[in-house]
Amino acid sequence: MASERLSSILSHISPSKSGLAAITTKNPDDVVITLAIRTPLTKAKKGGFKDTTLDGIVVKMLKEVRKKAELQKLDPSFIEDICLGNVSDAKAAYYARAALLGAGFPNTTSSSSVNRFCSSGLKAVQDISNQILTGAIDCGVAIGAESMTVGGDRLERPFVDEILATPDGNDCMQPMGQTSENVAKDFNIPREAQDQFACESFRRAEVAQKAGWFDDEIVPITTIIKDPKTGEEKTVTLTRDEGPRYGTTYEALAKIRPAFLPHGDRSTGGNSSQVTDGAAAVILMRRSKAEDLNQPILAKYVGATVAGLPPRIMGIGPSLAIPKLLNQFNLSLDDVDIIEINEAFASMAVYCLETLKIDPAKMNIRGGAIALGHPLGCTGTRQIVTGLSECRRQKKRILLTSMCVGTGMGMAGLFVNEQV
Repeated sequence: MASERLSSILSHISPSKSGLAAITTKNPDDVVITLAIRTPLTKAKKGGFKDTTLDGIVVKMLKEVRKKAELQKLDPSFIEDICLGNVSDAKAAYYARAALLGAGFPNTTSSSSVNRFCSSGLKAVQDISNQILTGAIDCGVAIGAESMTVGGDRLERPFVDEILATPDGNDCMQPMGQTSENVAKDFNIPREAQDQFACESFRRAEVAQKAGWFDDEIVPITTIIKDPKTGEEKTVTLTRDEGPRYGTTYEALAKIRPAFLPHGDRSTGGNSSQVTDGAAAVILMRRSKAEDLNQPILAKYVGATVAGLPPRIMGIGPSLAIPKLLNQFNLSLDDVDIIEINEAFASMAVYCLETLKIDPAKMNIRGGAIALGHPLGCTGTRQIVTGLSECRRQKKRILLTSMCVGTGMGMAGLFVNEQV
């Protein structure tokens, strides 16, 4: 350990590397991912998790984390903290603590919850990683979870007058669908381009699901569903995402009525993200600890950042957060192999794709939230799980994930796949 610590110190005082050389260099103090899994994503209000509450989804996810950790010979007592990213439930902090205990983690494992809207799952990863980087802990779990069957992020009342008196503060009242229409109108993104993008998302998800590409990401989850007519309960085991619609065509999408009138006529239920339930989780630890415990190192966490922008066009947040993050590490998009950008709406996805000049072959290779669904607090973590799996399949190294965030923010995260 002393030699590793000396190497770490010397690496900080030696001439610094930049770009890819810097982020791919291995250091004992690196934050690494040793497990990355998720539940199937199910349709809110009518899918496999419709009768499973948020605490139920979280405890089931954490049970799978514990079981997988034990298979990797990691004692649950080594996990010092668990952070839950969630948007819709004010009791998420209660659920995180109770669920970890119910899942078999010891009472010495602490917990917290975070909410940065749609990037809450990524924020949880950032929070656990920052604790590891500062030496507060050596090992933790970041989980993102959402029950959109029960929850929702709509405001129950207007803001106070002091907020509404400011244009940007007042714009925070706009529902997400309205902000999608704002992006489409402000930046001239036609309905046709949005439907074409959505069609491709469904096609990619269909290809990926049929080919079994999701199999190493998803852990089967057993739960109970009720017949809505009879109330009869039955036990089911969920094994696959429910969102992909096989055979989706542009012509079919073009017939769907606008969803957010009177704000605009370009965003529909076919080219917007699906309302979904689900969870995803990663184990993070210091590299030296992972090596001491003989843990498989899947990837290195490089960093994450956030950027603000006008709330009325919140969807274009990734176009600001991505350059900011890449600039921090002296990288360009050419250095990135796989990109996961949340498809909250096709309007924002098309804008980011075109504005950043992203190679479409690198982005959302297995489809995105339009085809798979968008459990709000889960997606930021789910993108990491999916992106790393795709990196392994293609034997690629650099993964970039990004989210648009309600009320006008963008968040981005950067990772290095080490399973090449």
